[in-house]
Amino acid sequence: MAAFTVSMSCATASKLSFKGSARRGNLAGRKPAMRALVSPKAARADLEPDNISVLVAGGSGVAMDVVRQLKDAGTWVTVLQRRDDNRPEIEKMGAFLSKGDALIPKDVKKAFDLVEEYDAVVSTIGGTPADPRADSEGNIALIEAAALKGEQQGRMPKFVLVTSIGTGDSKGAPPPQVYAALEPVLLEKVKAEDRLKALCAEKGMPFVIVRPGGLKTGPSTGKGVLTEDTKICGAIFRTDVAKLVIKCILKDKANGKVLSAVDSELLFDQPAFATFDL
Repeated sequence: MAAFTVSMSCATASKLSFKGSARRGNLAGRKPAMRALVSPKAARADLEPDNISVLVAGGSGVAMDVVRQLKDAGTWVTVLQRRDDNRPEIEKMGAFLSKGDALIPKDVKKAFDLVEEYDAVVSTIGGTPADPRADSEGNIALIEAAALKGEQQGRMPKFVLVTSIGTGDSKGAPPPQVYAALEPVLLEKVKAEDRLKALCAEKGMPFVIVRPGGLKTGPSTGKGVLTEDTKICGAIFRTDVAKLVIKCILKDKANGKVLSAVDSELLFDQPAFATFDL
């Protein structure tokens, strides 16, 4: 079985604006930063990938695959990561790297202040069983910063939180030995999921929680699926997780859902189940 891996990460200039008719070419275009809090507008429907700005927090796994696929679709992307390892690739794609750690408040603020408006925020960050603080504290910092950003910009960004099968009500899905090995991490992820649900209910911020199964490295199989069935467990390639995450960013139908993500041909001896199609 592929390991249930856990990722982390967490940027670099004055605030950038990508709004307006010259969105694609006007990298230098800026608007005055809004200082006063304003009432958020109602959540929009489906988003267009070539007309949105997305903050992606995470390291070299699923997060980078999300960044690559978003940039291929024409999305403006800012990346929050702790290290500079991916800077050459990120900047070559035309994305922005905000170097920092989600556990450090000033680093989170810098990433959110870098761009004037965000349409969505994706977090794949996580720690290790020995130090799982990023799974709760880091993600909660990003969730709360996203809600504040929504108040400042006058509309809430969608927050897509990537956790893991085995979190919350899917505790019984992984084999017992897998759950036992990852329990410290999974318990912290529950805290982040709960904070996301509570804050989104309070602020009207749209959200999606994606819980991948065991993560594998390799080319996309195109067999990645989403399901609301909390008993399902299996493996899935990181590239396919990224595809599903992007669907969740774009599709209004996913809002408010908690979805497991697996490869339909890499299940762990599970019965038939209903997929959640986007």
